[in-house]
Amino acid sequence: QVQLVESGGGLVQAGGSLRLSCAASGRTFSNYAMGWFRQAPGKEREFVAAISWNGGTTLAADSVQGRFTISRDNARNTVFLQMNSLKPEDTAVYYCAARTGPFTTTERLYDYWGQGTQVTVSS
Repeated sequence: QVQLVESGGGLVQAGGSLRLSCAASGRTFSNYAMGWFRQAPGKEREFVAAISWNGGTTLAADSVQGRFTISRDNARNTVFLQMNSLKPEDTAVYYCAARTGPFTTTERLYDYWGQGTQVTVSS
């Protein structure tokens, strides 16, 4: 089992920045590829970004490309999502997720999920 706890969400004005963190415990963190997803009110959860077990490969959704950066620190068992140039449409609950094997954009392939952290971007 892997337990994931997100933090760093909050209220920010459009154009601002936030850094989300996801702390993992339970199993060897470096065994897992990690992903960030988000769910806006009334919408399905969608892929945001993912990172391989060693941080060597990352992928971001087109909607956040160039604004959001995913990274990880295996020594601290933590994955980060740096969000810059935030827009009102980025408002959502953000979830981190973990899976063994290669990282993927496919939500159903992730094994473990955090409880989410709310990000609200005001215009």
